Amino acid sequence: MNAIHAAPAVHDVTTQLLREWPLPMPAVEGDKEVRGHVLILGGSREMPGAVILAATAALRAGAGKLTVATGASVAQLVALAMPEARVIGLAETEAGGFLPEAIARLDPLADRVNAMLIGPGMQDEAAAAELVHGLLERMQGSDTAVVLDACAMGTLLHAPPGWAPGKAFRFEQPVIVTPHCGEMAHLTGIEKDEIVSGPDARALASSAQWNAVVALKGARTVIASPKGEMWQHEGGNVGLAISGSGDTLAGIIAGLAARGASLEQAACWGVALHARAGERLAERMGVLGYLAREIPNEIPTLLEYIAGGEASDQKKP
Repeated sequence: MNAIHAAPAVHDVTTQLLREWPLPMPAVEGDKEVRGHVLILGGSREMPGAVILAATAALRAGAGKLTVATGASVAQLVALAMPEARVIGLAETEAGGFLPEAIARLDPLADRVNAMLIGPGMQDEAAAAELVHGLLERMQGSDTAVVLDACAMGTLLHAPPGWAPGKAFRFEQPVIVTPHCGEMAHLTGIEKDEIVSGPDARALASSAQWNAVVALKGARTVIASPKGEMWQHEGGNVGLAISGSGDTLAGIIAGLAARGASLEQAACWGVALHARAGERLAERMGVLGYLAREIPNEIPTLLEYIAGGEASDQKKP
């Protein structure tokens, strides 16, 4: 029976599951290269903060080395905000995307990064798709984990040159995509209400169609892999529904992938860490009013807690 129609078991992402699925840990004597190099590609004149949020979250998740590629108009601002990063300024389109020459500019990094996050704060969906297709072609066969978020997920709607007309686009190598239900509606042409009422089937079908690990975000987030595996996470609070929150989640996932986590593991751990960070902030500050920039600061302690100690999900720090 086809995996999509077989109603696979859905695994709950609990503390116990995460502890039985430990993240790769660098050796005590390891340097920043061992911890992983992450490239964050995004930002624009109107949304430079998105890459700052994602980049901060990637480092808080344990990545050791950071490069940010963003619009030339905001590169200096990003560099001042992220002194830990190398920042590359890219030529921009009038609509706020990046010109195709960015592919050649980033080419020297293609074989040197462990994970690449594309999308936070980007504009110009068509330009983003051209850039993503070019980078994926350059990186074909590499072990670099790729996470597509926000505008970069529109790559699925803009097939590369030479793609068979009318044929749905499919990634050659698996990537992670992180849509909420509204974005999934845009990517699939299916009504949002239908996706909200049946997220499991939609995530599973899209994962198989796109050859991607899909993290379909919501109060209950569903993670599906192209192999037909499924996980779910319920938690967090409405305070996480704030501008920039998705950028931090994408950054956490990319940071974990840079450390060597598989795509599925990075997605499951990232979703859990993001939700629990919101819970911790709500305990101290109230459910509404904490900021996306405060989410990454909770991640290191949560990583330590989940790695050991009391196994009960009722006893979170």
